[in-house]
Amino acid sequence: MLQTIVLRDFVIVNHLELDFSSGFTVLTGETGAGKSILLDALGLVLGERADSSQIREGSDRAEISALFRIEAVLIKHFSKWLDEQGFPLEDGGQGLLLKRTVESNGRSRAFINGSTATLAQLREAGDQLVDIHGQHAHQLLLKGGAQRELLDRHANLISLASEVIQSFKTLNESRRRLMQAENAGQNIEREREHLEWQLEELTELSPQEGEWATIQTEHARLANGAKIITGCQEVIDVLSDAENSVGSILSKATVAMGSLAEHDPALADISQALESTQIQIDEAAHSLNRYLQKLELDPERLEQVEDRMQALHGAARKYRIETDELPALLLETSERLDALTASKNIEALREKVGQEELIYLKLAKKLSQKRSSAAIDLSQLVTDAMQDLSMSGGRLEIALLPLTEGGANGLEQVEFLVAGHAGSTPRPLAKVASGGELARISLAISVITSKASFTPSLIFDEVDAGIGGAVAETVGKLLRRLGESHQILCVTHLPQVAAQGNHHLKVSKSQVNDKTLSQVASLARSERVEEIARMLGGATITDTTRRHARELLEQN
Repeated sequence: MLQTIVLRDFVIVNHLELDFSSGFTVLTGETGAGKSILLDALGLVLGERADSSQIREGSDRAEISALFRIEAVLIKHFSKWLDEQGFPLEDGGQGLLLKRTVESNGRSRAFINGSTATLAQLREAGDQLVDIHGQHAHQLLLKGGAQRELLDRHANLISLASEVIQSFKTLNESRRRLMQAENAGQNIEREREHLEWQLEELTELSPQEGEWATIQTEHARLANGAKIITGCQEVIDVLSDAENSVGSILSKATVAMGSLAEHDPALADISQALESTQIQIDEAAHSLNRYLQKLELDPERLEQVEDRMQALHGAARKYRIETDELPALLLETSERLDALTASKNIEALREKVGQEELIYLKLAKKLSQKRSSAAIDLSQLVTDAMQDLSMSGGRLEIALLPLTEGGANGLEQVEFLVAGHAGSTPRPLAKVASGGELARISLAISVITSKASFTPSLIFDEVDAGIGGAVAETVGKLLRRLGESHQILCVTHLPQVAAQGNHHLKVSKSQVNDKTLSQVASLARSERVEEIARMLGGATITDTTRRHARELLEQN
């Protein structure tokens, strides 16, 4: 569960260190006080996109750290995951520290247990630790695939559903290859013969990677051998062999300057520079002499090189490519011929498609059976919850609509049907549910599906918007019961929900040195009365609202 979160220079927070407890924690405060800042910070440390605007004004960077205590049921899994990812264990293997920094230039860095991590690793860890239900979660129910995913998550079928998706992709690829082979006919045979002839010719030529550049260099040297010998000898004469060579003149100048430097030390650097130059001139002449000793005119090798260049150039012109692309063409031709030879065996392809269809159907039917059972269970649970959420007589039905040929997501389409009151016919959720009804149904589904979740910490961000009165009290009780098996953090504006919390955090803001700062405080019993009274009565708190607030707390 989430144990501690630390914020530094984040939005309007200077420094905040907040400890969390198990059970049901409510987070309240005036509109604009910064309740969402805490959730934004948590989202950032769980791998969401960073932005330099999240840095507190006047600061160079923001920093968020979140310490999680790994529950016993997840220790083995997380220890293995941390070991595979190369992260050290903390706190006897039970602690997981996630950290995120955001620089003023927009760059961010992520850390897991003190070691640098990627955002993907941060998200992978976060997905197993925290599940956030946003205030617009009910709108997701109307999007394609969301209802199917909700059902699969409730029944722990995500892994099986992923297997079905992969099996369908494999089957589709084999079907595509079979169709190509069946449609190609004689064209495939002609192409195969052409590729065989081309491969034989290229194999005989045997072009090597980098060969063209190497052979061009060798040809330039062999073709200009006489010119190179003459030119090198002329340079040697100029440097050292001629009567007035550079070497002899420089030697005289060096001796003269050495003598002068004995009389004036200020000339020592110039003398040393001349000596160094003379050494370099001598080394250059020596190297040229060694080069000429090894260089020989080789007409026979020149002819071989020119023949090879002509063969490579002719092949490149024939296939309309650059000469240095010939090795790649040889490899590509071989691979295409292998693929074409394999695809020619239509019977083998048909057999492969048949086998993959059996694999897909086996997985998809297994998924359908589990979905059918889960649909009945989830429908009844949500229907029961609807009765407590001022939808008496209403019910939810989860229909599994068969698909003729199946698809990537299985053999059926999942659709939520709702009847808002007794006696009405269930119809698609998007067509009959009002905004308030949709929010209540979504909340019921979120709470019910979370019960089966292995994610230890659940966050509800104003998911109770649009409800009130007795329904709000019911929502609070639902979340409180959920807090018996999970760590629950709920941002709420409803006093009926806030009164149900095991723990109460209040967000407020103040002006310090002309800057707005946000703070979070844990409320004691008397402070909770005042906060709930504020939520009940607004700016003016009376004895009556305080009495009502105490009654709400005492009832729970």
